[in-house]
Amino acid sequence: MEDEADIFDGIRAQFPLTFGKQSKSQTPLESIHNATRRSTSNLTSKPSSSSSSNPSTTTSDSKNADDLPSLSSSSKAWLVSIRNSKNQNPSPDSTADRGGASSMMGPPRPPPAVDSDEDGGVMVGPPRPPEVEEDGGAMIGPPRPPVGLGPSEEGDEDDEVGNRFRIPLSNEIVLKGHTKVVSALAVDHTGSRVLSGSYDYTVRMYDFQGMNSRLQSFRQLEPFEGHQVRNLSWSPSADRFLCVTGSAQAKIYDRDGLTLGEFVKGDMYIRDLKNTKGHISGLTCGEWHPKTKETILTSSEDGSLRIWDVNDFKSQKQVIKPKLARPGRVPVTTCAWDREGKCIAGGIGDGSIQMWSIKPGWGSRPDVHIERGHSDDISGLKFSSDGRILLSRSFDGSLKVWDLRKMKEPLKVFEDLPNHYGQTNIAFSPDEQLFFTGTSVERGSSSGGLLCFYDRVNLELVSRVGISPTCSVVQCAWHPKLNQIFATVGDKSQGGTHVLYDPTLSERGALVCVARAPRKKSIDDFEAKPVVHNPHALPLFRDQPSRKRQRDKILKDPLKSHKPELPITGPGFGGRVGASQGSLLTQYLMKQGGMIKETWMEEDPREAILKYADVAAKDPKFIAPAYAQTQPEPVFQKSDSDEEEK
Repeated sequence: MEDEADIFDGIRAQFPLTFGKQSKSQTPLESIHNATRRSTSNLTSKPSSSSSSNPSTTTSDSKNADDLPSLSSSSKAWLVSIRNSKNQNPSPDSTADRGGASSMMGPPRPPPAVDSDEDGGVMVGPPRPPEVEEDGGAMIGPPRPPVGLGPSEEGDEDDEVGNRFRIPLSNEIVLKGHTKVVSALAVDHTGSRVLSGSYDYTVRMYDFQGMNSRLQSFRQLEPFEGHQVRNLSWSPSADRFLCVTGSAQAKIYDRDGLTLGEFVKGDMYIRDLKNTKGHISGLTCGEWHPKTKETILTSSEDGSLRIWDVNDFKSQKQVIKPKLARPGRVPVTTCAWDREGKCIAGGIGDGSIQMWSIKPGWGSRPDVHIERGHSDDISGLKFSSDGRILLSRSFDGSLKVWDLRKMKEPLKVFEDLPNHYGQTNIAFSPDEQLFFTGTSVERGSSSGGLLCFYDRVNLELVSRVGISPTCSVVQCAWHPKLNQIFATVGDKSQGGTHVLYDPTLSERGALVCVARAPRKKSIDDFEAKPVVHNPHALPLFRDQPSRKRQRDKILKDPLKSHKPELPITGPGFGGRVGASQGSLLTQYLMKQGGMIKETWMEEDPREAILKYADVAAKDPKFIAPAYAQTQPEPVFQKSDSDEEEK
């Protein structure tokens, strides 16, 4: 066997190294996920969001140090103390407010070597790993957890928050392709396909199962030319999706992006909106029924909400007209179903929030009417799954929490949330312990686009996560099966969808496509690009541009329309000869040689006609020969005149 191996190696040495089947080099997953790890500069947090908002450590953000069996007890305590120190100093602003000596610039430094014989153990800066202190030295800075006695009260609180709010934030990928802000987002229920719509009039479809690390979309659609995409929604069975644009007609596509139909447009000259067959102005929002796969809801700028049957694109099931203080048409800026599909909420352009319960005999009169819900247009509404609270997001820079049992006043109002886009929404975490929304970038602000997470129970800010330093965050979602957060960003020149995940907490989705390397190009992939010669595209063979529009314009002008045609100069056109001497070489030579004589311009017209009079009398060619034999001999009266007789 050894001889055969030596012979094989000797033969192998005669061939190039690339000969034969090559073994694939497997890139370790750890290095792949390290390439997508988020930097700490993108993140600001509150103290209560300790483990959920710091992806800079090599371990999971939501794990406690006790979950790390490979570390010693002192190292575990050091990791916990570093995390606590970061949480107490999340940003320069918060550290300035605390005014503490525990403010830390830059990443945490490694733990210093502990020497109990030096200077009493006084330490300034981040806490060192706990050791047995012989001299009971004083310590300046954030308190470290006591050794052997369990974590402190603050450590308990941080660990509790980390266990409750396990936000996947450590890694991030970006689905690019749009040239303007991404205003619509939809992830199907299985988590395999993502739809993103933009102000660049296109919808891009991404498939995690078929996508590699290049993160390219497999299909691009343009539902209506020149109309922004404002909302996307999957059906409950995820076999179709609804596309709402700035036009008056919503479209339905199948899972692969093929058009199934579009809803009819109404008659814009009918005054009563209930008598129109469809919307007459641009749509603002649309959602598929959460339970029934044949029903959708749309809202429009014409001031109405409509319920449609997907199987019949030419008729609507219900028209809902909001209650207004004055008669007129106020746009409905957003709409939403509750989880069971038994209640509809609409945000009206006058700042009011109105809700209708679907029951037998229900009409346009709302069951709940909040007149002054917001001071500006409402961009997003969201029901909780238990039907207890309603969240509303508005252009006035606020997010309000409403108790559906008493809607007179909001439970909580969160301010300082700038919003410049009419599609900015609110989303819940899978367990609905958190809700979050995006913010827009303002001039002169250095915070950028953020995702703000709030605790539903305590109604307080949990964490503020930086997504983009220059782009606004519009739509957001937290997929329950993938445990990944989606956030769409963009401005006037770019747009993308950020996917936040954690390798230890998330499943499939981004983890699948990031680990899949693109196929390497081989020599068989070479394609010689053919050169297409199109002679008719050259200026020499190109048809003259049409002058019809110019002629029609001249005919409408009273002065130019009576102007006589100018004489043609040049060789001639359309059977008319030009007044020039002729531009062709043959004409010029024949004229100079005397072969072409233009005598008709020099002779008298009367003489030219009379010279044929004698010929016509002697030899008639046309009328006279036909009647020459049948005509009687003419008898003329003899003249009585004397002069004629003579």
